[in-house]
Amino acid sequence: MATFVTLPKLTTLDLSVNQAKNIEAKDLADALKHDKKLITLNLNSKRIGDVGAQHLADALKHNRTIATLKLLRNSIHDVGAQYFADALKHNTTLNTLKLSENQIGDIGAQSFADALKHNMTLTTLDLSENQIGEVGAQYFADSLQCNTVTVIKLTTLYISENQIGESGSKYFANALKHNMTLTILGLSDSGIGDAGAQYLADALQYNTTLTALNISGNRIADVGAQYLADALEHNT
Repeated sequence: MATFVTLPKLTTLDLSVNQAKNIEAKDLADALKHDKKLITLNLNSKRIGDVGAQHLADALKHNRTIATLKLLRNSIHDVGAQYFADALKHNTTLNTLKLSENQIGDIGAQSFADALKHNMTLTTLDLSENQIGEVGAQYFADSLQCNTVTVIKLTTLYISENQIGESGSKYFANALKHNMTLTILGLSDSGIGDAGAQYLADALQYNTTLTALNISGNRIADVGAQYLADALEHNT
């Protein structure tokens, strides 16, 4: 069993790639409940699974210093996502959560979308390369429509390399017409074609806060590109 000691000046801890088991994730989580210095924790590629996710999520309900948590490639599914989403309803310091390359689907997306309505500190959420479809996209879009300067603080959402398709892009486009805080939206390699490009182009004529939109690697042809080009002439 691993033992984690508290180092009074440690602000960044990188344990990526090391093969921690669930019990080690529990030991680390127990330490985080009492730690008062750590700001950045990198647990990429540790395969902690949903059980490890549960331990860490519980720690986030108590920890008041962690600002960045990286959990890329950790075999986390919808159940694990639900644990983290619940933690976000209680945590007041985490501003960046990276969960790309896991197995989170529409149910997990729904949990996060709901949590965003209650969280006032998270600014960056990365769910790229998961298993989110158009239903999950709709959950996020509905949440983003509530995202005004007085409610949710999310400014960056990466949901690239999921399966949101044309319908999902339409949901996000509708959200962008109302959203007032999102500045970066990643939708690359998401199965978006010319119709999706048209939806997004129309939204850009209304949105005044988005500064970066990544739609590379999609199925957008000349027609879709023209929609976007025309929209940029009116976007200020």
